[in-house]
Amino acid sequence: MMHRRDMKKAHLLRQIVASLTDSLGVLEKAARASHEEATHESNKAESKYDTRGLEAAYLAGGQARQAKEILDAITLYEGLAIKDFAPGEPIDLTALVELDTDGIRSTYFIGPKNGGLEIEHQRKEILVITPQSPLGQNLMGRKAGQRWTAKIGGSTVRARARIKYDHRA
Repeated sequence: MMHRRDMKKAHLLRQIVASLTDSLGVLEKAARASHEEATHESNKAESKYDTRGLEAAYLAGGQARQAKEILDAITLYEGLAIKDFAPGEPIDLTALVELDTDGIRSTYFIGPKNGGLEIEHQRKEILVITPQSPLGQNLMGRKAGQRWTAKIGGSTVRARARIKYDHRA
C-alpha cells in the first residue's frame, strides 16, 4: 500500500521525469538542426581552413551524447523506488529534505542523477541534488534534527536537516 507521502513523492518524481522529457525534446530539436547544418551542402569545406561543417558535426555529436544521458536519467527516475523514511532514519536516496542553513530554509530531493534540476512542487521550489554533490555528501547519513557546521559555497554555515515525513511532503 502506498502512503499519502509516497504519493506526493511519486508526483514529484513524475514532475522530474516531465522536466527531463521537456529538456530532451529541446535537445533533440537542436541536435537535428546541428546535424542538418553539418551535412548541408553549403557547409562543405571550401578550403582546408574551413571547419564550419566539422564544428557543426562536433556539436551534433555532443548534443546526441547529452540526449542519451537525459534519456538514461529518465529511465532511472521512472524505475526509482521511493523509500518511506521512518523518523530517526538517516538521509538517503529519495529523501525529501528541508535544510535550515543559518536561518534560510531550502528543500532538496536526493536523486541519483541530474543534480541542479529545479522543480516547482506544491508551490515550493525543490532542488534535485545527488549524493555525490558537496551538499549531498554533507546530508547523506545525517538524521533529521541533527545540527552540524559545514563549508558550503566557501562559507562556514550552521545547518539542520529535516526529512519531510508528513503528508505535506
